[in-house]
Amino acid sequence: MNEAGNFIFDMIKEDIGPGGRFEGMRVHTRFPPEPNGYLHIGHAKALEINFVAAERFGGLCNLRMDDTNPTREEEEFVEAIKEDIRWLGHDWEDRFFYASNYFEQMYNYAVELIQKGLAYVCELTPEEVRKYRGDLTTPAQSPYRDRPIEESLQLFRMMREGKFEDGKMTLRAKIDLTSGNFNMRDPVIYRINRIPHHNTKDRWCVYPMYDFAHPLEDAIEKITHSLCSLEFEAHRPLYDWVIMNCSVPAKPRQIEFARLGITHTVLSKRKLRTLIESGIVDGWDDPRMPTLCGLRRRGYTPGSIRIFHERNGVSKVNSVVDYAFLEHCLREDLNQNAKRVMAVLRPIQLEITNYPAGKSELFEVENNPEKPEDGTREVCFSRELFIESEDFAENPEKKFYRLFPGNEVRLKSAYVIRCTGFEKDEFGNVCRVFAEYDPESRGGNTSDGRKIKSTIHWVDANASIRATIRLYDRLFDVEEPDLSDCNYLEHIRPDSLVVVQGARVEKSLENATAGERFQFLRQGYFCLDKKDSTGDQPVFNRAVSLRDSYRPNKT
Repeated sequence: MNEAGNFIFDMIKEDIGPGGRFEGMRVHTRFPPEPNGYLHIGHAKALEINFVAAERFGGLCNLRMDDTNPTREEEEFVEAIKEDIRWLGHDWEDRFFYASNYFEQMYNYAVELIQKGLAYVCELTPEEVRKYRGDLTTPAQSPYRDRPIEESLQLFRMMREGKFEDGKMTLRAKIDLTSGNFNMRDPVIYRINRIPHHNTKDRWCVYPMYDFAHPLEDAIEKITHSLCSLEFEAHRPLYDWVIMNCSVPAKPRQIEFARLGITHTVLSKRKLRTLIESGIVDGWDDPRMPTLCGLRRRGYTPGSIRIFHERNGVSKVNSVVDYAFLEHCLREDLNQNAKRVMAVLRPIQLEITNYPAGKSELFEVENNPEKPEDGTREVCFSRELFIESEDFAENPEKKFYRLFPGNEVRLKSAYVIRCTGFEKDEFGNVCRVFAEYDPESRGGNTSDGRKIKSTIHWVDANASIRATIRLYDRLFDVEEPDLSDCNYLEHIRPDSLVVVQGARVEKSLENATAGERFQFLRQGYFCLDKKDSTGDQPVFNRAVSLRDSYRPNKT
């Protein structure tokens, strides 16, 4: 995150400066994901803000699983979150915590509030709580608000002991039934829930609500700055109320920032889970998903994610970023760092009829023109090659400069050839193209200076390997499928995944490692799929095309 224009950095500097509320203290932040799903690109913004703020001020950042709701929380998600954060380049050292490990302390803080007359056990059902919540001119109500302290203490203890069924009772903070902020109208801070917990198992049947647990977690860990997204701004008075009324060891400051929205995707965990459960995508790591594991499998780099968030900046105003900008950041990174190789996605045979049968030769080609230090590799050339079927036309349209009868093209890094004919199969499709090469044009340069208008890529038929290519694109056909009035399931693009079988790629790619990224010349950027690739059948995922549709003035 850039320091310039970052209001969070400005506030932290003021807090730790002379006379500030944390003068002389070390900045301490935290990233507190709920382990009920995988991290997505929106979570990465909060992750970056918290970790980078700590790094910028020489402070600390905790990783805390905010696991106070056992519904859907699983250890699988805990491990996945750790992996994603490490992939992005951050570490928490020995500062990994479970909020559930504080359950005993939280329970005791709740008892403290009851003893102070600031909390009471309420027997209203959730429906009744909503019914008696009131409106801007009508205060909320609870017939249990004046319940004696000793009675609430006894009932709360019985709640913990499992003496009541789920939903029978709750513990509510006694704050202000007339508050214009409905979060302060005696909110529920504990409820009964007998779902086994992934960490504490069945030791608890009462669980703290998020708005009560979160400030306590921050205070217990002595966090200085609780950096969270903008929807928690209306909850900040409750955050501060809990901190001020419980005998906690620290008094953190909550600062809110705008969440990230991206076009052509959804970021709601509920909606992402529906995509999986309905079979539209193949799991949390499907390369069309905005999850970090999905983006990683598709071929995104940690650098591209960090650049994306850094350039978007930090603000207090929600906005939606063009998905093309995310692609632009990836393209920029891979253009600098991805090795170039040749791959023919829809091959057609090319026979160089005047090239000696049985002969082959090696051409030395650069791995990356942007990074000469990446060196060169050798590619094999012989009489039998494969080229892209779209690079040949029997009856070319105007301004088609690639291969057609009588035309010359340059084979990338090899020779200039002239098309002499073609052959069709029984269905009338061109299955073989014939050409002659110019022996004096080795390396692609003509001896007489004649102008060659087109260069095409190729692979040697006998020194290439078969591969499956997955062409991924945006999952939705509308810009904002996450809008409340949009049925996102009706806007799935049928061509968000196109699988190409029988592609041919350079033999050098038989040594590719899972997740390694390449630029397939004239095709796009691809990575070797870590999940489905095998030694004799590699699978490459398209991370992003070569064409950049992003324009800085677009919204």
